[in-house]
Amino acid sequence: MTRTVHATASTFVFCKFEDGWKLGLVEHPRLRKSMICGGHVEHDETPPAAALREVLEESGLKVRLLRRASVPLPEGYPLEVVQEPWWTTVADVPRDSHLAEPHRHLDHQYMAVADSPKQVVEPEHEFGWYRLEELAQRDMFDDTRRLAGFLFPHVDALCCTEGIAGASPGALLPGPAIS
Repeated sequence: MTRTVHATASTFVFCKFEDGWKLGLVEHPRLRKSMICGGHVEHDETPPAAALREVLEESGLKVRLLRRASVPLPEGYPLEVVQEPWWTTVADVPRDSHLAEPHRHLDHQYMAVADSPKQVVEPEHEFGWYRLEELAQRDMFDDTRRLAGFLFPHVDALCCTEGIAGASPGALLPGPAIS
């Protein structure tokens, strides 16, 4: 059976507190699970723009997306370049507010940092910050829990190299040895 594919964008949002890094999660009202911010890419936006919009709408936070390592394009490349996701995954999903039948999400997954935990607008969803050891008690999808657990040990290094000329933050992560 062929299923319709919708582009989505989601974001692992981290913020540093006095007691260390925490991951921001929303409580999804329909699915009743703790999830990272995310949603459908609208017709007039790119996946990174959707990622930033969804974070702002769902959590009330302004964040900055972290770049992953990639090969630079040649100088003078004539097309607009958008920020690459950290991962792109495909998931079968049940009907939702965008389509009344089961379909697939092509999810562009980003990593971001909130320089402040203060919300700049009223969030659409219940939102909270969680340490790595608190994720085991959250009702969340296994893929999100695995990727969050994989990212937590690297957040300091990824944030510290962000914006440093010649640094490749993604190169600091080991290869895709996620089991």
